[in-house]
Amino acid sequence: MLVGVAAWVLTGKSSELSGASTFLENPHWGWLVLAACAELGSYVAAAALQRAMLKAGDIDPPLARLTALTFASSSVQAALPVGAAFAGLYLFRQYQFLGADEVLAGWVVVGAAMVSFAVIAGLAGVALALAASIGTTFDLVEAVVGVVLLALLAVLAWLNRARLYGPAARAVAWLERKARRPPGQLMGPLRAGFDRMRAVAPTRQEWARAALAATVNWLADCGCLGFAFLAVGGGVPWRGLLLAYCAGQLATLLPITPGGLGVVEGSLTVALVAFGGGKATTVAAVLFYRLFSFWAPLPLGAGCYLGLARLRRRALRSARPGAVGTGLPRATGGQAPAGAGPVAASEARERT
Repeated sequence: MLVGVAAWVLTGKSSELSGASTFLENPHWGWLVLAACAELGSYVAAAALQRAMLKAGDIDPPLARLTALTFASSSVQAALPVGAAFAGLYLFRQYQFLGADEVLAGWVVVGAAMVSFAVIAGLAGVALALAASIGTTFDLVEAVVGVVLLALLAVLAWLNRARLYGPAARAVAWLERKARRPPGQLMGPLRAGFDRMRAVAPTRQEWARAALAATVNWLADCGCLGFAFLAVGGGVPWRGLLLAYCAGQLATLLPITPGGLGVVEGSLTVALVAFGGGKATTVAAVLFYRLFSFWAPLPLGAGCYLGLARLRRRALRSARPGAVGTGLPRATGGQAPAGAGPVAASEARERT
């Protein structure tokens, strides 16, 4: 499916691709190695963001395990339509396997996404300030300012969530009466969501570590794009690079194609050429960037997905009460043996 979408995206772009082919055939390999390292650093930083959020719930998994999980979830998101929803569900289940309960797992999925969005919105604001005249010329001011305001509203809503619960509860109760819904049908989910938000309370240091990890994640990914320009020998449009990058990443929030395929390439190329990049070198640089940020992680993520699934099956087998060689006593009555952990408890519930 992804190959078909890619073919459709490239239809009608033969002139740009033919001009870029020269730069694609003779790249500077040293810069390409740095681009690959920057992209790997971006994935590690994304894993560090998840780890910082999990630590707020006293869960501290190894960074290598979370890095593999980040590659796997990225492949799920890129390979499926509306992949973000499937990737979120996949992360939720993996966090539970690492020891998080339902509240913490759901909170980390939502919290990490919100921190990442807030940081990219902030970077977009900084980029707009650095390239104010270019941004005004190409009508990016309204879009970026709107995203920044949305992020600020989300942060303010989180900081004042206790005060907002009362008005929200009264509004939901009024809607229940007007819609003639049974009492609690709408209030129940609201109360459950509010309880989840109160269940985990990160410290300022934990929020700062999460924000720092998200910042490194985005800047390392943008650095991969910059190194791709150097690899093809083109001049880097420094003044508009960060702004064009942020605009391209924000465009992927619209679930038009899996992994933003075609959306990122098109928006980045148009913006970077407008900001002073050469057409052929920009096309070549964007293709190299997408090779490292989209195509190469797909098989790596698939391998990580299979590896994590194998680890999960092995852990379930070893934690099964009465399994040969595990040393665990056979449990009765559907209860997991003491100290067997969440995996064994889940297995015991399934048998009952």
